[in-house]
Amino acid sequence: MSGTLAGRAVLVTGAGAGVGRAIALACGRAGGDVVVASPRENGAETSEAIVADGGSASWIRCDVTSQADVGRAVEVAVERHGGLDVMIHNATSRRSSEPARLEDVELDLWRDHVSVSLTGAYHCARTALPSLRERGGSMLLMTSPAGMEGSLMLPVYGVVKAALRGFAKSLAREWGPEGVRVNLVSPLAQTPAMVNAIREDPALADRLARRVPLGRVGDAEHDIAPAVVFLASDAARYITGQTLVVDGGRFMNL
Repeated sequence: MSGTLAGRAVLVTGAGAGVGRAIALACGRAGGDVVVASPRENGAETSEAIVADGGSASWIRCDVTSQADVGRAVEVAVERHGGLDVMIHNATSRRSSEPARLEDVELDLWRDHVSVSLTGAYHCARTALPSLRERGGSMLLMTSPAGMEGSLMLPVYGVVKAALRGFAKSLAREWGPEGVRVNLVSPLAQTPAMVNAIREDPALADRLARRVPLGRVGDAEHDIAPAVVFLASDAARYITGQTLVVDGGRFMNL
């Protein structure tokens, strides 16, 4: 994928760790000028890693629940790179892996999920559109199998991930005539939350692997991020409103 994003400004939310960091690193390796957006200092570490790898990156502290923060992140891309070509909304609630049945979900947990995933997507879309329209860019959102088949113990996470699919499809219809594409990626990847879950239940890794035809859980940097780079590149210029499931065949009916 080297060079496929050359000369393009890419903003990645939630890029301080996990899948978001992997996406940012891959975009940097593909030649993109990456704006790493995260609410904590680990975003600076992601930016430094991209630069150390020979790429172009900068970090801005950004809480996606704040329209002002997202607006400043877009301004950074425009000021430093002349515009914004790709907006990738990856941020999710820090409580996204917190199990709870819906009857036990308090309003603060519900609001936290909605504010980061959905309101954050709204802020990203509203602030990025003028530049994406000008440069014929694209927007990418991260969904999940939980948003397509539901989740027994993560019902709110499933709700917001499903809502993101509806949001992306509506945007794809609205923005298509303006030359802006909108797609989603549904990954199955090793994340900090999954590592913690496996630490609590060591047998979980084998159970997951047995359910995946390719025999393993995906690596965020080498399995998931390249698919995101593909959708952001001209190789996907005729793809919009779609969900690319990158999960080793775990879910074949999504």
